[in-house]
Amino acid sequence: MGGGSTDAVTMNPGIASLGFLLGRWRGEGEGSYPTVEPFGYSEESVYWHVGGPFIGYRQRTWRRDGRPSHSESGYWRCPGPGRVELVVAHANGTVEVSEGHVVGAALTMTSTVMAGTSTAKEVTAISRRLAVDGDACDYTLDMAGVGVPLTFHLVARLRRVARGETV
Repeated sequence: MGGGSTDAVTMNPGIASLGFLLGRWRGEGEGSYPTVEPFGYSEESVYWHVGGPFIGYRQRTWRRDGRPSHSESGYWRCPGPGRVELVVAHANGTVEVSEGHVVGAALTMTSTVMAGTSTAKEVTAISRRLAVDGDACDYTLDMAGVGVPLTFHLVARLRRVARGETV
């Protein structure tokens, strides 16, 4: 998935406010949580569209020693001016539905629904903040789960390495 240029696909007006996300991003991050040791990670995220009223998304991370860490994939939508929705499946068995706001090239969103398989670790809430400045993307993610209230979990800085991914 992903490859090619959005030049061949007209951006759906319903997602134009998310156009700043399009492309392939790579970078480094740091994470912590009260139940785990602090860790560093590398990340690749890809955002693409095919002309519909959504942006496809996939993300994968790996520990600094090269071991796979996390991955997720889903869809970003804009149900109205300044509003954003995210539906995402996490490889650990968790499904997240988040809603929030987009202002310029910045997003803030909080989960409205969290669900998981019977073997998934308990995650009860996620809050995301993401800001793009040119080809730099900074984000933070807070998480609640396994008896811990919403607290800091991840911070990263990514650089755009390719523009305009499409499927």
